[in-house]
Amino acid sequence: QVQLVESGGGLVQAGGSLRLSCAASGRTFSSYAMGWFRQAPGKDREFVATISWNGGRTNYADSVKGRFTISRDNAKNTVYLQMNSLKPEDTAVYYCAADSNPLGPPISAMRFYDYWGQGTQVTVSS
Repeated sequence: QVQLVESGGGLVQAGGSLRLSCAASGRTFSSYAMGWFRQAPGKDREFVATISWNGGRTNYADSVKGRFTISRDNAKNTVYLQMNSLKPEDTAVYYCAADSNPLGPPISAMRFYDYWGQGTQVTVSS
């Protein structure tokens, strides 16, 4: 069982930055690919970024490529999402998720993620 707790959300002006953190419990965190997803009001949850178990591979949604960076620190059981040049359309609840397939590749499809955090709100004002 893995528990995920996100933090770092808040209100920021357009063009600003935020760094989200996701702290994971469990000894097997270092073998899991991790992902960030987001859900805006009235919209479906969508993929944002994913990172492989060792941090060697990453993948991003086109809408955030070049602005967001996903990273992880396995010694701290934490995955991060650095968000720069934020836009109002980035406003959403952001969720981190873990894919419990050991040493699997980073995947953008939600159906492969087994564990989810409770989400953290990011609001970008214009």
